[in-house]
Amino acid sequence: MPRVLGVDIPNEKTVGTALTYIYGIGGNTSLKVLSIAGIKPSLRAKSLTEEDIAKIRLAVEGLHISIEGELKRKISQNIKRLIDIRCYRGIRHQKRLPVRGQNTRTNARTKRGKRQTIGGMKKILQKT
Repeated sequence: MPRVLGVDIPNEKTVGTALTYIYGIGGNTSLKVLSIAGIKPSLRAKSLTEEDIAKIRLAVEGLHISIEGELKRKISQNIKRLIDIRCYRGIRHQKRLPVRGQNTRTNARTKRGKRQTIGGMKKILQKT
């Protein structure tokens, strides 16, 4: 497995697809990076040379793309800022509810977590 920008990418995938395994690089960005680096997207990842990997690294740095840890840190800092200024979106993040106006009466199960059943006492039947 070649190591590109600190991430192991799968050998058998094409380079265009393999670059999407890096957090922060999607399909369009990977094609843009490869065109700047001058590498064919249909090339297999196992056939990348050290020179090709260096070209990819320079292309990503040239596009000023935040990836991996830096991007995750930026996202968490943005969420923390929203929580600190107590805006509506920050409060929704804090309460772990959907932020973008989705309904919560039904659905929102992913965000709210597993449904908890409220236990009640069994009704005791009386003879009449």
